[in-house]
Amino acid sequence: MAERQFDRAAQDLGNIVNLGHINVCITDQHLATHYYVTALGLTRDPFLNTGARLMWINVGTAQFHLPMGQPDVLRGVTGLVVPDRDALLDRLTQMRKPLADTKFDFRESNDCIETVCPWGNRINMHAPDEARFGRIVLGMPYIAFDVRPGAAARIARFYREVMGALADVDENGRRAKVQVGEKQYWYFRETDAPERPYDKHHAQIYITDFSGPYRRLRELGLITMEVNEHEYRFKDIVDPDTREVLFTVEHEVRSQTHPLYGRPLVNRNPAQSNRNYRPGHDAISWAMS
Repeated sequence: MAERQFDRAAQDLGNIVNLGHINVCITDQHLATHYYVTALGLTRDPFLNTGARLMWINVGTAQFHLPMGQPDVLRGVTGLVVPDRDALLDRLTQMRKPLADTKFDFRESNDCIETVCPWGNRINMHAPDEARFGRIVLGMPYIAFDVRPGAAARIARFYREVMGALADVDENGRRAKVQVGEKQYWYFRETDAPERPYDKHHAQIYITDFSGPYRRLRELGLITMEVNEHEYRFKDIVDPDTREVLFTVEHEVRSQTHPLYGRPLVNRNPAQSNRNYRPGHDAISWAMS
């Protein structure tokens, strides 16, 4: 009997093992509940940050962190996977009136449902697709950042050499792809559109080799915050040779020994209601069975 052959490299993640959360400020928790919870069908974390200053919104194994403040707009698009496209469309439609005086919008495309949050953040909603998103039924598989022409290949090199990540560029060299977890990616897409100024949003990642990237970032003068023994931050992605700033977005870098690493997140079943209640179906799993 012939021995089975496996592509072992297909299971490699590189040094970045998980995209944990995106942090953008909002001005109104009521509007955020309409959009993130009622329309998108996500779940407010029931255990942590349940007060009026900050909302945590669970989406599979990832989160949105939504502190109160001057609104932030991520320079790009966040991609989510949710299990029921028709139910999502129905919920979005019901929110047209409650969110009428905001930037909220949505439209269908062949690939996804393109939505805009009340403050202008673009979030694309995809159906589960094993070939594309692996076992994700509910989750955050990507962020696609908009970067200036000529930056993509050098950004991929930064993540390979400084962060120890798996990163490459597409065949035309205009889109970098950085692996930030199992079937989770950051894309850096070159665009000719004017580059918008950076505000203060951030994205959080967990990494395996915590000290190696730290040393390289310090050598480049990029560390912006020493948070605690489990976390540091930096903002600028630079050309490793010239140190030219290629793109700016705050990275919240956590170790795998961080107390929150692997914390189980509650994800409710948005199809469940008091009118059609079925015992045992309050929660849903983020992954395919």
